[in-house]
Amino acid sequence: MDILCLLHLLLALYLSKSELVGAEFQDETILHAINQELRVPGWGDANSSVYCNWQGVSCGNHAMVEKLDLSHRNLRGNVTLMSELKALKRLDLSNNNFDGLIPPSFGNLSDLEVLDLSSNKFEGSIPPQLGGLRSLKSLNLSNNLLVGEIPMELHGLEKLQEFQISGNHLSGFIPSWVGNLTSLRVFTAYENRLDGRIPDNLGLIPELQILNLHSNQLEGPIPASIFSPGKLEVLVLTQNNFSGDLPKEIGNCQALSNIRIGNNHLAGTIPKTIGNLSSLTYFEADNNNLYGEVVPEFAQCSNLTLLNLASNGFTGTIPQEFGQLMNIQELILSGNSLFGDIPKSILSCKSLNKLDFSNNRFNGTIPNEICNISRLQYLLLDQNSIRGEIPHEIGNCAKLLELQLGNNYLTGIIPPEIGHIRNLQIDLNLSFNHLYGPLPPELGRLDKLVSLDVSNNRLSGNIPAELKGMLSLIEVNFSNNLFGGPVPTFIPFQKSPSSSFLGNKGLCGEPLNSSCEDLYDDHKSYHHRVSYRIILAVVGSVLAVFMSVTIIVLLFMIRERQEKVAKDAGIVDEGTDDKPTIIAGSVFVDNLRQAVDLDAVVKATLKDSNKLSSGTFSTVYKAIMPSGVVLSVRRLKSIDKTIIHHQNKMIKELERLGKVCHDNLVRPIGYVIYEDVALLLHHYFPNGTLAQLLHESTRQPEYQPDWPARLSIAIGVAEGLTFLHHVAIIHLDISSGNVLLDANFKPLVGEIEISKLLDPTRGTASISAVAGSFGYIPPEYAYTMQVTAPGNVYSYGVVLLEILTTRQPVDEDFGEGVDLVKWVHSAPVRGETPEQILDARLSTVSFGWRKEMLAALKVALLCTDNTPAKRPKMKNVVEMLREIRQNCG
Repeated sequence: MDILCLLHLLLALYLSKSELVGAEFQDETILHAINQELRVPGWGDANSSVYCNWQGVSCGNHAMVEKLDLSHRNLRGNVTLMSELKALKRLDLSNNNFDGLIPPSFGNLSDLEVLDLSSNKFEGSIPPQLGGLRSLKSLNLSNNLLVGEIPMELHGLEKLQEFQISGNHLSGFIPSWVGNLTSLRVFTAYENRLDGRIPDNLGLIPELQILNLHSNQLEGPIPASIFSPGKLEVLVLTQNNFSGDLPKEIGNCQALSNIRIGNNHLAGTIPKTIGNLSSLTYFEADNNNLYGEVVPEFAQCSNLTLLNLASNGFTGTIPQEFGQLMNIQELILSGNSLFGDIPKSILSCKSLNKLDFSNNRFNGTIPNEICNISRLQYLLLDQNSIRGEIPHEIGNCAKLLELQLGNNYLTGIIPPEIGHIRNLQIDLNLSFNHLYGPLPPELGRLDKLVSLDVSNNRLSGNIPAELKGMLSLIEVNFSNNLFGGPVPTFIPFQKSPSSSFLGNKGLCGEPLNSSCEDLYDDHKSYHHRVSYRIILAVVGSVLAVFMSVTIIVLLFMIRERQEKVAKDAGIVDEGTDDKPTIIAGSVFVDNLRQAVDLDAVVKATLKDSNKLSSGTFSTVYKAIMPSGVVLSVRRLKSIDKTIIHHQNKMIKELERLGKVCHDNLVRPIGYVIYEDVALLLHHYFPNGTLAQLLHESTRQPEYQPDWPARLSIAIGVAEGLTFLHHVAIIHLDISSGNVLLDANFKPLVGEIEISKLLDPTRGTASISAVAGSFGYIPPEYAYTMQVTAPGNVYSYGVVLLEILTTRQPVDEDFGEGVDLVKWVHSAPVRGETPEQILDARLSTVSFGWRKEMLAALKVALLCTDNTPAKRPKMKNVVEMLREIRQNCG
């Protein structure tokens, strides 16, 4: 009997071992079959005995495959075989070119915990068989071509924590069983065709943190249960058909930091309970039918960084309490019926960079102290009833990018101090007021300004020739004033329609049809009548100024000499007496912590000799550590000093970004905060930037044309941006200067942190207090004030044009008011062929290179289309460029 039991035991062991060996052999066979179907890069020459070491493959016990990550491989083909890997716990096929139906057999992977099929071209409906994945914790089917309804069979996925189905063509209702998934933390179904109401029980999910349903056809009221006390942090319901009042229960969900409910049909007043949301940083309710007063309780939300109530029916005045919003960056109240003065308490909001009170009924004056808001970039007060004069102190708004004061009752002269605002870039609009006097020649200093409108005033005198200094000018309007004399010869003026100069009886010359001969004769006789006394006064004034300047220069030289003597004597010791005190700092990478000296990092940024480059948002320095390690240190410019006061948010965001894993993104490896300065630490890239490669290296005698390398760089940059868009990060400053090149000239997109550090609480980067680098800015930013994914595509298109033409985005050779995009798009008008646009040093090397460059030029033209909706998505750009390399290579 004992012998019989022993035989049974041995037989069981043998069979068990045989099954394991068989399973191991089966997984190996399946992987080889998958490779034969998909041609996975890096698998072709793999040793069959170590398949568990293949890239993207992880094995568990008995060498059975538990994790398969084939994301971002540009793969296409049949994926059904993967359902035979019975031990799979994680399957990631995201960001490829897989199409057809999602295999129903995936529902047989009973141990599967993570299934990510996002950003492919899967079609058809969601297989109901996926409801059999009872161990599943994360299901991501977003950004495909899926249709139909959300299958009822998924209700059994009780362990589901993340359910993402956004960016498809799904229809029907949101099933009520979604509210029964008690472990659910993230539910995103935006950009579909879902209709009906939000289930009442959706807000009762105890762990729910993110609910994003924007851009659907959902209707009915927002359920009060959504705001039940819980963990909900982000609520995005924008662009639906919601109606009814905003529930007073909104104040119960105190974890809420981000509420976006714009572009709906909501009515009623904003509940005063909104003041209970101490974590609220972002509140957007524009384009609804809300009314009543703007409640002062918003001032209790001390972390609020954006408040957008535009295009509603609000009345009354702006609460004085808003001056308590120390962290507010954007205050957008346009398109309402607000009246009264601009409260001076607002001037205490030192972090404010966008103030939009346009299209209301404000009837006070512009405060002289308006520029006390030192970070103000957008001042939009047009279409009101504002009276009085434009304060001369307006010239102190040094960071201003746009100034809109049109359609008011302003009087007095145009302050010449406006010419001091050298950053003014998007628009200067003073039209439809009662301004008089001459046009200040100082406006000619605004060399970045794109649009100038002073029409419909009482301005007089000549149009100053100094305005030729406005090198970036594209649109002008001087109509309906009292200007006289000739229109200065300046391409933007002559290319403007004659309507931009009409209504000025004394004005002549192109583009008007009136002659200037008589005017010139009058002008000469006028000069003969100039008083000798005036000439003496001018000469005397010049001599006085010359003497004053001479004395100042002599005093400065004496002081410099004294400081040099003191320094030589050892009295002055740079960098020791005033050594900044580090408030906080850390290095995220374990093996670099001992090698990085934070004091040495700070010291390096205090020397101009270490400066590598300077961009819109930061200056980059080279820092050599005592250990020999070389770092790139990015010193943030004064964009958002509130990050200093929210160190925990900043640190948390940087740590998260440090874990963002993509080959074409520059990740932060640490940070330093001292005083009100933030430094971001990165690896040092000795090959510099793409801008340097294109515009400096190409001028060297040893330059060797290499189109394949440029195409690889273009694809790498596109892949990096595609990934950013996939994780809902919109880049704020795409330019060739922000593309770093590693030792192998692999491109890495930099400054990915900026959108998060402008507002670490915002996940979609709809931040308008940004213009980017000159020459890369999409035209729609001038009126939408929204940083968008299509805007990123446009900026990338400019970079691609740089790569193809080796031309700067802005170049005097293009002509007045013409940038690279306009120069390329207008080539047919000039009678030039596409070949004449390309860098001949590359396109004439071989027919193959020219063919690829012409194909890439078509992509660049699509990206820089003037209409945002016509531009391709970044993932499509990647596909097109890869296809160019495959078909032409």
